[in-house]
Amino acid sequence: MIYEQEQVVQAFKIYSTLAINGKANKDDLRLYIADDTIRGLVNQFAQEMDCIILVVGDMVYMVPLAIYSPFHVSNQSIKDKHLPSKAVNADIYMMYISIIILFGEFYDSYQNVEATRDFIRVGDWLNVVNQKVLSIKTFDEEKLLELEERYEYNWIAIIDKWDALDDIKENVAQTARTISRMSFINMVKRFLEKQELVEEIGNDEIQLTEKAKAIIQRYYMELEHNREILEFIYSLEGKEGEENASHIKN
Repeated sequence: MIYEQEQVVQAFKIYSTLAINGKANKDDLRLYIADDTIRGLVNQFAQEMDCIILVVGDMVYMVPLAIYSPFHVSNQSIKDKHLPSKAVNADIYMMYISIIILFGEFYDSYQNVEATRDFIRVGDWLNVVNQKVLSIKTFDEEKLLELEERYEYNWIAIIDKWDALDDIKENVAQTARTISRMSFINMVKRFLEKQELVEEIGNDEIQLTEKAKAIIQRYYMELEHNREILEFIYSLEGKEGEENASHIKN
């Protein structure tokens, strides 16, 4: 297809805005919304960078799809900007699993693209993470190593990280430096808030943003690898996890 020079220039300006800011108001990108040719060009530019363009409400987002996308939030960047100074890879693994579990709590199965709940209490999120980790601990080392190879998650490091977190002072007012399971979950919550994926609605309750729902519906549930991860997480409903989760204080 042959494009006019002005179309290419206009499309690249729109792409540049999204590349720099990651988002823009729909009113500021009228050509992207109204012109099929320019929209197609912008989408092509994004695709070349392993990104996807999402129109959500009044906003347009450019979201990286692969870890090798130059716009992907790297593990090092997460460590530097969102985790304590002494954070290691195990903190990243635990963070990812906590996020997967949170997303899973809003959908009754990995096959359902519509959220089945409106909000969740942070304490309930903590309880579910604890229950899932306790369920994973019931597997022997050989099984854990098999799961690590299959899902590319270091499950042993995740177990060790969760066990190392102090869950004794969950009722005590938390500070930014307190090392506890609740403070870790709150740290993950702050990361998700900065990424505009969750928002607090009061009473220690959070909900998914429209941006998060769009990513989950249009991308997250479509990847076979992610589906397998979600199916595995949903399957972790062991009795030991249920019993121990009931003892965690919010």
